[in-house]
Amino acid sequence: MALKPEPTAPFHSVQYALRVLETIARHSGGVTDIQIARETGLPAVHLAPMLLMLRREGYVLEVSDGAYAIGDSLVLLGSGIHREQALQNKLQDTLDRLRDSVGAAVYISRYEDGEVKITQFADSPRTPKVHEWVDFRSAAHASAVGKCLLTQLDRNGRRDHLSRHKIARLTSKTIVNERVLMSKLDAQPATVPMLDLQEYALGTVCAAVPITAGASVGCLALSMPVEHAHRLRAAAEVLNRKAAPLLLSLAL
Repeated sequence: MALKPEPTAPFHSVQYALRVLETIARHSGGVTDIQIARETGLPAVHLAPMLLMLRREGYVLEVSDGAYAIGDSLVLLGSGIHREQALQNKLQDTLDRLRDSVGAAVYISRYEDGEVKITQFADSPRTPKVHEWVDFRSAAHASAVGKCLLTQLDRNGRRDHLSRHKIARLTSKTIVNERVLMSKLDAQPATVPMLDLQEYALGTVCAAVPITAGASVGCLALSMPVEHAHRLRAAAEVLNRKAAPLLLSLAL
């Protein structure tokens, strides 16, 4: 299937990556980047950084100059009974490296059974995770994670969530008007990180980007102390760029 370049959102990058992996998998003895470009229709300007990302994440390996084969990470993820643990380990390793790259605690969250759930995170003494002083399930209207997940629901889904988790003022910056909140969610571009500027907790700022795979709704997020707020937007852009490897793991 030939690919047509689209906007550089994480899910578009993953579409490209999956087609590249399918092409490499069809050639057990290795395949050149020229052949990959021919079979996928992906221009070299997009293919080169894609192959670099796949090599860095261990999904492919370079067997000779310009020729690629399936890597250990992809083989391990398809190894039956051990797949779930392999996936968790792969995600945790990626989160740990992302935490160090952005200098902030990072999180994977999903919207499951009508609730916000943090499924995995990476923090450290230098990058502590946010203090959950109010249950995240009840604070979707205020947190970057929650708002990012709500943007991926339709209006009925959002209304259902807010009917079960009433909007409450958590800080002086929390949006407590449902109409204003819904308007902001409607206006949020899919490729722009969602921000929380002390809306959930005073002293903490956060950002989140969607990592939807298939029918699931998820996001990748970070948090940092408010004294580091000057780094938030730059860190959020890094978060957006680094979302593709995580989404790729979820999609495999």
